[in-house]
Amino acid sequence: MSNFHGVHDFNIDTIINAKNYHHHDGRSRNAVEKIREHIAAGAMHDSAERCDAPKCHPETRVAVQDELVDWIENGDKEDEPKKIVWVTGPAGGGKTAIMGSTAETCQKKGLLACGFFFSSFTGSTNRRLKRCLVPTLAYQLVQDDGLCDVGERILSCVERNPAIFEKKLEVQLDQLLLQPLRASGRNVESPKVIFIDGLDECQSEQHGNIPRTRQDAARANEADQALDGFLKRPFKVWKFVRG
Repeated sequence: MSNFHGVHDFNIDTIINAKNYHHHDGRSRNAVEKIREHIAAGAMHDSAERCDAPKCHPETRVAVQDELVDWIENGDKEDEPKKIVWVTGPAGGGKTAIMGSTAETCQKKGLLACGFFFSSFTGSTNRRLKRCLVPTLAYQLVQDDGLCDVGERILSCVERNPAIFEKKLEVQLDQLLLQPLRASGRNVESPKVIFIDGLDECQSEQHGNIPRTRQDAARANEADQALDGFLKRPFKVWKFVRG
């Protein structure tokens, strides 16, 4: 017999707490794998390759880390907001340690969008090549559950043009990152930050008979010009180079 037999004059409301889950269909999964083929997995801040990367020891460089995190969280409230912080200093000065520790803090706070840690002396070869920069950033955005709309637009771009990874850096940045961000508009939660470490260690690849020295002289400048496209987006960029 029902526990409600003979009971009257009441209503039963069913309340269901639901959560939207982000998933990819077959075509989108193929696009994800296509991006995956072109990334430098070891360049991500939390990669296994960087497990022994420099970090700030507890209670060290606290002031500078706090200042940078505060800029990320509250910098837009300044009279003249700045979208890029460019940190320079001599080799071994602790820039990568500061960046790695701050990236971890930002990830815990939900502020980290993506990042790339260049390295010309350690790690995999892909960590020193500019062609891996945009795909690696795009891959991380696709994996971010808080940026689902941006991720879907990135995947759609790859589905339409699988050869996008053969284009020059500026074109890749515009089509894989900037256009999806523009189209998503206010759907992108702000603030978000992008970390680029060791930009001066970015290397070009030999093409034709152009001397490598000429290519290397221009490679960081091209990356700088491409990354400047983020200035009008709801993202902030950290760039760390040797002074």
